[in-house]
Amino acid sequence: MATVSGAQAVARALKEQGVEVVFGIVGIPVVEVAEAIQAEGIRFVSFRNEQSCSYAASAWGYLNQKPGVCLVVSGPGVVHALAGVVNSQVNAWPLVLLGGSCETALEGAGAFQECRQVEMCRPYAKYSARPQSIAQIPAAVLAAFRHAMVGRPGAAYIDLPADYIQGAAPADAVPSVGPARPVFAQANPADVTAAAELLRSAKSPLVVVGKGAAYARAEREIRALVDKYQAPFLPTPMGKGVVPDAHPRNVSSARSSALQGADVVLLLGARLNWILHFGRRFRADAKIIQVDVHPEELGTNVSVDVALQGHLPLVVQQLVDAIPGPFVPEPDADPFVAGLAQHAHKNAVKQLEKYRSTELPMTYHRAFYEIKQRLPDDVVLVSEGANTMDIARTVYDFQQPRRRLDCATFANMGVGLGFAIAAQIHYPRSRVVAIVGDSAFGFSAMELETAVRSRLPLVVIVINNNGIYFGLGHAEYEQLEQQGRLPTTALTPDIRYELIAEAVGARGRLVRTPDELAAAVEGALAHDGLTLINCLIKPGGYQKLDFAWMAK
Repeated sequence: MATVSGAQAVARALKEQGVEVVFGIVGIPVVEVAEAIQAEGIRFVSFRNEQSCSYAASAWGYLNQKPGVCLVVSGPGVVHALAGVVNSQVNAWPLVLLGGSCETALEGAGAFQECRQVEMCRPYAKYSARPQSIAQIPAAVLAAFRHAMVGRPGAAYIDLPADYIQGAAPADAVPSVGPARPVFAQANPADVTAAAELLRSAKSPLVVVGKGAAYARAEREIRALVDKYQAPFLPTPMGKGVVPDAHPRNVSSARSSALQGADVVLLLGARLNWILHFGRRFRADAKIIQVDVHPEELGTNVSVDVALQGHLPLVVQQLVDAIPGPFVPEPDADPFVAGLAQHAHKNAVKQLEKYRSTELPMTYHRAFYEIKQRLPDDVVLVSEGANTMDIARTVYDFQQPRRRLDCATFANMGVGLGFAIAAQIHYPRSRVVAIVGDSAFGFSAMELETAVRSRLPLVVIVINNNGIYFGLGHAEYEQLEQQGRLPTTALTPDIRYELIAEAVGARGRLVRTPDELAAAVEGALAHDGLTLINCLIKPGGYQKLDFAWMAK
């Protein structure tokens, strides 16, 4: 009688769901699962740390609009990978985590790496379960994928005991269940009519484009809406590129004025959380229209006047069909539009002055400007770090969606290299550039070896200011160290991060000046392998922590 091992059942179920790549780390008891995955023609990318591979799977889910898959060992492996589970759940990205576990007969006996993994993952996942038998593995995989991608996306966990993996079942008892399929819905037509009436009556409307719009692939419909309605639009950091940043209605450079001046705000896949100041910057009398796939999200933190629940591309198309045209006959002459354009111009002039700084060591803005001038139009930019990410948000422009990845809603450090690896596999013909703070880089530095082994030509630029938020120069560091007053935010000055890259077979470059940085970026983009640029910038010294998203 033909049999199927548990490992084969898992691999075949993943193949049936259309999985092309799995991120993970092998060990007892999941080695056989990884080997079966490869035997099915699925690429397995082996990482050095479970957090990083779970982040890679999380980013893969965002970029592909279907679950990224992560495979880890039992116990500590699942504990470490929980970082990606929570990241996916908070960001509403689809992820399926597969975790090995101890033999079912040894549960409660102190088995190797025994851990209550199903219970541990359940608070942070839409689905967390162990199949009841080898024969039920395909059904469990189907359920996990369906939960991860239907409605508001999120994470799912499947527990795989060692005796399931190494055991076998009759082949005819392990069914083929077919792929999970997303379900899309339009909004209530009456609500669409009400929203269109509000938009028609608006004097100073604002369209806010969130990363949910990028995930939903709503760029065609939202561009049509902006072009027809001609209202100013404001993208959130990962919503950039859904409508090209070069579009004349983009008011990113007048963000505060736009949020405070709008009388009607249309939220498209954007949550009113910390990224949008919980909606507290809106006018008290502003009318809010919110479009979201998740009904419980509608009205969070701010009461909405019209709630449109449904799949974003479908709902936005309903709005496009419902509005007659521009919100005013001559949008360019409208006081609200003209005022925002004036604010944006003033801010752009101030930004240009920062770009031209001649200070040495370099400032963030000067370093970012040197990088910006040399990036290709189709670059995929990964941004990670506190100051590094916060300042970069105002510097880099995107004309295509899903080309900017950062720490997103959960704001967790350590995602940089995992995100970059996933992005380079997803965009094999584009250059992926990861600009990361020195502290953030430390969370996942050894994944450089993963990228080199996987032959991924990443460009990694470490913005090295010798600390978390702010660092110290050599003299100040030594003085405070001798006095026993070294700040908790301080890192060793001028660490040679580029030597780590060289140690794992990549190219490393140390730069201190704008000219050196420009030459290093150009050389890295011309190189067909991985390059790490260690960019030394102004440490900053003691400063009050002040980030744009923290402003009241």
